[in-house]
Amino acid sequence: MKNFAKLLGLALALSALVLSGCKKKPVRDTSTLPATGSASTINPDQVAFAPDQPSIPQRTEGTVEDAPKSVVEPVYFALDRAAVAAPERPKLEAAIKWLKDNPEKNLVLVGHCDWRGTAEYNLGLGDRRANSVKLFLQSMGADAKRLETLSKGSTDAKQGGGEAEWKKDRRVDFVELKKQ
Repeated sequence: MKNFAKLLGLALALSALVLSGCKKKPVRDTSTLPATGSASTINPDQVAFAPDQPSIPQRTEGTVEDAPKSVVEPVYFALDRAAVAAPERPKLEAAIKWLKDNPEKNLVLVGHCDWRGTAEYNLGLGDRRANSVKLFLQSMGADAKRLETLSKGSTDAKQGGGEAEWKKDRRVDFVELKKQ
């Protein structure tokens, strides 16, 4: 009798578990969706604009070729890693030396990734890499007020290619912060 009660209790518990996990998908309210067909398209002739306003200037500077160069050799990282490897640490000592030699200047630590992975993941990884270098520099005596971080993610990365090109994209650059 005790075994029957245990089996009955187990069967009820399993059926409750199975039935509670099988919920219907929610039905989308279509009343808030735009209407389909030609009525939902925008006619460019009916868009109001101010002809007396100047047009938006086209960007002529700021290409990848014009990007600021690193003032010391970049720190490179392994795939999907943000920790500074031991062979890259002498480059951080060069950055400390640059900061001591240029006390009136600041650095921006720009984190980069190769093109693999989503844009969101690569922005986060570039940020972790830049902050990892910043923390390492602070542990070596750098003033945190003179260091800023920026993640470029994979925006400047070379697509395609091979591992040799991708290694160059996984880095943190040391860019001098220009005063405005």
